[in-house]
Amino acid sequence: MITAAFGHFTFQRQDFQAQVPDWVPLDKDLVVILSGIVEIALGLSMFFLTKYKLQVGIALAAFYVLVFPGNIAQYLNGISAFGLDTDQARLIRLFFQPVLIFLTLWSTGGIGYFFDKKLN
Repeated sequence: MITAAFGHFTFQRQDFQAQVPDWVPLDKDLVVILSGIVEIALGLSMFFLTKYKLQVGIALAAFYVLVFPGNIAQYLNGISAFGLDTDQARLIRLFFQPVLIFLTLWSTGGIGYFFDKKLN
């Protein structure tokens, strides 16, 4: 997360801007900067707030859900960014976001937490 956040502020800034859907009512660069700040906060939280691993994992999974429309917009609008320069590559990427969300919840105990809540 921290490495990705670094890209928001430097060499991948234009790629991140290209992913911000046109319907977002904020300046694309502002969205990229703000999401980079969130990524830094979440990345540092994963390292230093281990006592809150479950909560940080749920927050990180929620963040991945919130940025998913950017991946969809990139596919629907045929935008080349992050080396994804074909519709096939952009489509394949869409299937990895749910996997990332699942792995985040699984590795931080979120899957067990939600499953246990449904059992009670």
